Amino acid sequence: MKVSRGLPNPPLPPHPVLTIGNFDGQHLGHRYLLSTVVNWARECGGTPMVLTFDPHPVQVLNPNIDFQFLTTPEDKLKWFESVGVEHLVILEFTKSFSALSPEEFVGSILRDGLGVRDLFVGEHFVFGQGRAGNTSTLTQLGKRANFQVHLLKPLGSGDKVASSTHIRKLIQQCKMEEVRDFLGRSYSLQGMVVEGDQRGQALGCRTANLRLPAGRVIPPDGVYVTNLHWKGRSFNSISYIGTRPTFGQGERLLEVHILDEDCALYGEDVQVDFLKYVRGDEVFQSSDELAAQIALDIDVAQDVFKKEKARS
Repeated sequence: MKVSRGLPNPPLPPHPVLTIGNFDGQHLGHRYLLSTVVNWARECGGTPMVLTFDPHPVQVLNPNIDFQFLTTPEDKLKWFESVGVEHLVILEFTKSFSALSPEEFVGSILRDGLGVRDLFVGEHFVFGQGRAGNTSTLTQLGKRANFQVHLLKPLGSGDKVASSTHIRKLIQQCKMEEVRDFLGRSYSLQGMVVEGDQRGQALGCRTANLRLPAGRVIPPDGVYVTNLHWKGRSFNSISYIGTRPTFGQGERLLEVHILDEDCALYGEDVQVDFLKYVRGDEVFQSSDELAAQIALDIDVAQDVFKKEKARS
């Protein structure tokens, strides 16, 4: 996959078939859109392309918002290539760029800069200064610029539509099963296992501790049924996010307890998939009370894994 930061230099690729977006999360709607672009390009001998922006427009237009991402830029690049995108164009999003009128965006970017022949967008796509342009505007301007606009309906219905915004809300509501329905996979966090305070081992459940990644959507504090992935292997696990208030406030961490196996993971990069929310964070009166609750949490997790196995 060719990656251009800024508009590409001539010669432009043959028959560019383009879509536009930020594609945070790579949810089922994104997958449907990209597969449509790739298949159309194959049929017409064209080049499947994506136009995206860095930084995210929200970070420029609303800098006071602490915007959190569903996926890392590295994962997004790997995904684009894996689904068949041949050319990725990343434009710097600035306030001056956001001030382009719909006509300027179509003329200078899509027509002159990219030579678009086919453009695929969702039917609620908006663009240009103040989001003044909609799909009707785009279709009219596309005809003048000699490219065809194809509109795709969103996946889902009502407020249950596959969108990054909706998925972020579901994560904050701890609805991890619904998140998986929209993503087509479980929501995950990645990081390096760091040495902890050894309290888990004293409680009879050795844990792998991860620092929470900056800039990512973090589920609320509490206990979750999870899978841990390491070196191509998958381990059933139960995880805790929080500051361990039973022992006094500490650093907010992700603690993962692998069930039925004992792995030395210090310094290793792992991925943690969130399958189900179990309970919120709690303060316990003693270590024994906490250990008893952990045993109950593990029972819940084992039941989830039995159901997952039966479903597969």
